[in-house]
Formats: sequence, structure tokens, C-alpha cells
Amino acid sequence: MILVLENEVDPAYRYFGEALVSHLPDEEVTVYDYPARGGTPSLDGVEAVIIGGSTAGVYEADDHPWMDAEKGFIRELVAKNMPTLGICFGHQIINEALGGRVEHRSTHKELERIDLADDPLFESVNDVIPAVHGDYVVEPGEGMATLASADYYEHFGTRHRDAPVWTVQFHPEFTEELLSPIRRDFGWDDNERSFAAVNAVKMLGNFLALATSRQLRN
Repeated sequence: MILVLENEVDPAYRYFGEALVSHLPDEEVTVYDYPARGGTPSLDGVEAVIIGGSTAGVYEADDHPWMDAEKGFIRELVAKNMPTLGICFGHQIINEALGGRVEHRSTHKELERIDLADDPLFESVNDVIPAVHGDYVVEPGEGMATLASADYYEHFGTRHRDAPVWTVQFHPEFTEELLSPIRRDFGWDDNERSFAAVNAVKMLGNFLALATSRQLRN
């Protein structure tokens, strides 16, 4: 079973989470709504965890107490060597849960070319991705190594050195089909790059294959 943590606080923007789930095997997905439920999800039968995005910032825990509960859960995932993928807000909260630091800066919203490390998570993934975010991991958490970077953002992706935990700033579920609502809600800066070069959704399949192979090795 794949456990997806939904972190969006505003229902108007939950199309990110819906798109993410649409790219996963329907019969194997359970969504846990952290803003609504807080607490600690059950890991019974769970083989992989995906931590999704949010328009809230990880530094707003005073306004969103569920974030502290989720950080504790993340530390549990690392301790249990649970295959975990953090996306956008997920990238940020994993690193902060492990002692890293996140800052709000200017909003970045365009197709970006990034440097991807030689890691199986990025197998066959092109280096052009759609970025839409205003928060940045400025110091990775303990045990987290930088896995991807951009000219404007050093720690664009990270991986834990010991546990099967990966994080990325971009949304792999952000395909051209989402461009219209994202342009409406967040703005969008067109540039010379094209969505024809974007295939970041492959990363989700790569992650699930890694999670499965790890389960088979144990």
C-alpha cells in the first residue's frame, strides 16, 4: 500500500494532490489528510509513503499544529527505513524535521533546467521541470545529501544517506494539463523551454520501483 500525506490547507488548491494520486495505482493508495486529522497515520501494510505539497509554509507551525505531529511521524519513517518521497512542501518538511532550515523567498514559477545526480530516482527523467514555489530549503536536514540543484536553488532535491528517503522541490504530477489552473492561481513565467521536454512524472514510477525492490530485499 502507498500512503499519501495530503498537506494542502486550502481546498481550492487540492488539485495537486488529486493529480498526484491519479498517477499512482488506484487500488494501492490511501490518502491521509494531515491538516484535518493531525496525529500519526497507521503504517500497517504500508510499503511506501509520499508526502505532498501545500500552500502553507513549514515555518507556520504555530498556525498549523498538525505540522509538528507530521515532523514526528517523518522522524519515525526515517528510523523505520520506510521508503519515503517528499514533494515540494514534503521536501521542505522532511528536511526541517531532521534539523534543516527553510526560508520564504520570491516565488519561482517557470520551467527550469536542473542538475540531477546519478540516482535511480531520476532514471530517464529529463532535466527540464516545472517549478512553482516560494519556499526554499537553505540547509538540508541531518543525514540529507543534496541530490539536485538549480542556478537559483542549491538544495533542489535531497536524499538521506542511510534511509530510503528522497525529496524534491518540484511536483512530478505537474504536467501541462495543470498549467492552466496554476497560471490562474499562482501566475506563470513563460520562457524558451517547452513542456514537450517535461517527463518528471516518470520519477513516481521510479520511486515505487525502488520501494518495491527494497521490500523484496528485506
